[in-house]
Amino acid sequence: MPKITLNGQVCEFQPGQVILQVASQAAIDIPQYCYHDGLSIVASCRICLAEIWMPEKTASGPTGKLLPYMGGKLFPTCQTACIDGMVVYTDSPKSVANQKAVMEYLLINHPLDCPVCDQAGECHLQDYSYEYGRGQSRFEEAKVKNPKKDLGGNILLYSDRCIMCTRCVRFTREVSGTSELLVSGRGNREEIDVFPGTPLDNEIAGNVVDLCPVGALLDKDFLFAQRVWFLKETPSIDGLTASGDNISVHHNDGKVYRVKPRTNMAVNRWWITDEVRHGWKFVHREDRLSGPARKQFGTRVACDWPRAYTDACSLLAAGEASGKRMALMVSPMLSCEDAYALVAAALAVDEHCLLAVGPVPHSGQDKLFPKGIDPASPKAFKMYAEKAPNARGVRRVLEAVSNARSLGPVANYEQFLAELKLSNVGGAIITGNYPSDWVTTELADALRGKAVVLIDTLPTALTDLADVLLPSVTWVEKAGTFQNARGMVQAFEQAIAPREGAKAEAQIGLDLLAFATGAKAPLYNPASLRQQFSAVSPELAALAGSVRAASAPASVQPDMTVVEL
Repeated sequence: MPKITLNGQVCEFQPGQVILQVASQAAIDIPQYCYHDGLSIVASCRICLAEIWMPEKTASGPTGKLLPYMGGKLFPTCQTACIDGMVVYTDSPKSVANQKAVMEYLLINHPLDCPVCDQAGECHLQDYSYEYGRGQSRFEEAKVKNPKKDLGGNILLYSDRCIMCTRCVRFTREVSGTSELLVSGRGNREEIDVFPGTPLDNEIAGNVVDLCPVGALLDKDFLFAQRVWFLKETPSIDGLTASGDNISVHHNDGKVYRVKPRTNMAVNRWWITDEVRHGWKFVHREDRLSGPARKQFGTRVACDWPRAYTDACSLLAAGEASGKRMALMVSPMLSCEDAYALVAAALAVDEHCLLAVGPVPHSGQDKLFPKGIDPASPKAFKMYAEKAPNARGVRRVLEAVSNARSLGPVANYEQFLAELKLSNVGGAIITGNYPSDWVTTELADALRGKAVVLIDTLPTALTDLADVLLPSVTWVEKAGTFQNARGMVQAFEQAIAPREGAKAEAQIGLDLLAFATGAKAPLYNPASLRQQFSAVSPELAALAGSVRAASAPASVQPDMTVVEL
C-alpha cells in the first residue's frame, strides 16, 4: 500500500484519502474546525495547514532527497490528497506559527464568557487555545459584538462566539436538505443567520448543536442546566422509534440532562432526529408510577412487592384453574430480555398462555434526508414512522418460545383484542412502557371483568382497572437489547438508577417465575438471561449471537498534570 510519513510516523493510506483522514486513523492529532467526515470540505478555518515535502525525482529516478512541495507553502490537510512518499509536518516551526496565528485571529472578537458558556469543557476553541494558541493576547481594540438569535425550534445562536466554520450551514444544505441557514455580511461583520421567515426547525435540526465546535449554537433545553464535566456518559440505543440510532445518554445524580448521537456508520452515521434527542422527558415525569399496588374492595391500595407477586400469581392461576386461558401482551417498547422473562413467567402459570405483541405506534410516513436522495445511498438518513424500538425483537422472542412449546401463532394487537372479547380468556398480563397514554377504550372495555396484572411506567386508563399494578422502568434505567427496523440487534446499557419503587420488566418476570415455581429469583443480568434463553431454541441462540455490544465512550486524559494538595 502507498504510504506517507506524518510527523515522523509512517502511515498507510487508500488512494483518494486526504492527509487529515489518515491522521485520524493513526490517532495523530491535527487541529481542525471546519472539517467533518459527513460534510463537504471547504478548508476555511486554516488551522490544519501543514508543511509538506516530497521525494525528488529526476529522469534517472528518485534521488533520495526531499524537496518542499509546491515551493514550500502550507497546505490544508483536510483538502490535500495523500501521495506516496509524501512527508508531512504539522509540528514544524512554520506549521506551529500558522496555528498560533489562526488561534490569535479567531480570538480577536471572541467574548471571554467561558465561565457561563454551555460549551465550556468540551469546546474545541478552549482546547486548541491551550494546545496551539499564544499565552497572551495582543489585541487591545474593542471587540465586535454580535446579537444573540433565536433560530427557531430548540436552537439558540450566540453570534459573537461563532468562528464561521460553516458546519451548520453545510449540514442544512447537504444532510437535512432544508437550507434554512446562510452566511450574511462580510469581514468581521460576517454572521450565521436564517433566511427570512424560515426558522431552523426541521426534524433533524438539533444536529447543528453537535456540529458546532464552539459555544455558538446551543440547545435551549440544556441551556445553563449542567456543567459538562459533571456529566456521565452511557452508551445507549434509541428507545423511542424503530431506527436503532446509537446515542449517548448524558446524566448526573440520577437525572438525564441530554441525549447526543453516537457514531455508527451502519445505522445513524453521526446524526439523530430531534424526537430522539428531546423525547426522553417522560423519564422524569412527576406522575411516574412508583410502588406496587393491588385492588382491595374495588380500591387500589399500595402494597409491597411480595404481596403484589403473590396476588398476581393467585389471580392468574385461578383463571387457569377455572378452565379459562391466560394471555400475555408484551409491549414493543420492551427489550428482548424483558420479553423472554415475562413469557417464561406466564408459561409457568399457564402453559397454554396466549402470547401477543402490543400495539405498534406509527406517526406519518418514513422520511429520508436530504429529500429525494436514493434510499440505498450511504449519505441517506432515515427517520422512521414506526415509534417502537423493538417490535421485531419482541415478536422474534415470542415466536421462538411459541415454536419451541408448540403454542401456535403469536397474536398481533388486533387479534389480541378479538381473543379478549371471547369468554375463554380469564386473566391477562399487560405491559406498556410507552412514553405517552397508549390505552384505547376498546382495550379497557375488553379487559373489564378479567383478572388484570398491569406492568407500566405511566398512569393510564388501565391503572385503576388493574387488579395488580407493577411499576416498571424506562429504557435508560435498565440494560438490554433492541432489534431495529434494519434487523440489527444492539445492546444498550443502564444509564441511571431505576425510579424508586419500580423494577425492570425482566426482573419482574424473573420474580413472578420464582413465585410461581417456588424457586429463588435471580437478579436480572442481560448477558446471563441471553445465555439462558440461547438454550431454549436455535432461533433464540441466533438472536443472542447477533447482539452488537454498545461501544464504551473513549476515555479522555487531561493535558495538565494534576497534583493532589
